[in-house]
Amino acid sequence: MRVLVQRVSRAEVRIDTKCEGRIDNGIVALIGVARTDTRRDADYLADKLIHLRIFSDSDGKMNLSAMDTKAGILLISQFTLYGDCRKGRRPGFDSAAPPDIARELYLYFVEKVRESGLLTQTGVFQAHMEVELVNDGPVTLLLESPAPLY
Repeated sequence: MRVLVQRVSRAEVRIDTKCEGRIDNGIVALIGVARTDTRRDADYLADKLIHLRIFSDSDGKMNLSAMDTKAGILLISQFTLYGDCRKGRRPGFDSAAPPDIARELYLYFVEKVRESGLLTQTGVFQAHMEVELVNDGPVTLLLESPAPLY
């Protein structure tokens, strides 16, 4: 799995002009699922996401997590995170999970994040969405699985 994390001051996802999810200070996370991913990958990344220390403490250091700050989280499915652009001019998506597998793991990931108690909003899987956000910092990080074996 890949999760592209952006710290935001606000964000919203719309489908056909209808707001599906909105947060203020928090995290927008774009989630890509690979063919080989399992629930273990989703568990690892959901835990990593909610505990990642990317929010500033009183000294201005990135020392606080979403859990510490009660940040909102907006989760968006994003199969193009597995687009391979190394050959030719059109991305290949052979590494991306097929929709049925990706949907199951994405929804499982959403469930794991919601278990944290944080405000968790989502887009709609496989929908054409417009995501509007204000990246705070900017802070953008890529989280990947599998979990390290150490």
